[in-house]
Amino acid sequence: MIISVCILALALAADAFAVSLSQGVVTRERPHATALMLGGAFGLAQGIMPLIGWSAGLVMTAAIAAYDHWIAFGVLALLGVKLIHDGLKGEIEASTKRVTGWSLLVLAFATSIDAAGAGLALGALEAPPLLAAAIIAVITAIACAGGVYLGRAVGAKLGRAAELAGGGALFAIGVKILWDHGALAAL
Repeated sequence: MIISVCILALALAADAFAVSLSQGVVTRERPHATALMLGGAFGLAQGIMPLIGWSAGLVMTAAIAAYDHWIAFGVLALLGVKLIHDGLKGEIEASTKRVTGWSLLVLAFATSIDAAGAGLALGALEAPPLLAAAIIAVITAIACAGGVYLGRAVGAKLGRAAELAGGGALFAIGVKILWDHGALAAL
């Protein structure tokens, strides 16, 4: 369960990591402050959004109990395909300036919307939601802070590969949920 949550966290962090890479490319001054700021904002957003998704799932639990694993697979598969599509579409577009303030909050929210959808899958993963959210937040924060430094060192070339790997990981977690619930045997 912990390994699945860590893989989920890495996959969810792919968009935020890509943004952090692009910010690393354009950050000329105060890279440590940028790494802390991006890691904190993206980590917090990625940690809160799965709890929102999980809470919404609780409201619907009785209605979807018989096929929750299919819903979890569908959500994760769609998110995975979206990440793969985005990764194949083209390279990261680096902005020309460092993001701060409201721009950073909007980016943090935008890159964490998929985490709300993944929060619906936490029940199928049988993961304690607070622990899962904390793991997702910490892994995202570390990935984003590292992304700033990596972006400074090697540029934006890794962002595309991160999205492809993240998409594949989300899809694989969805398949694992189906496997764990015996749903694949029925096919």
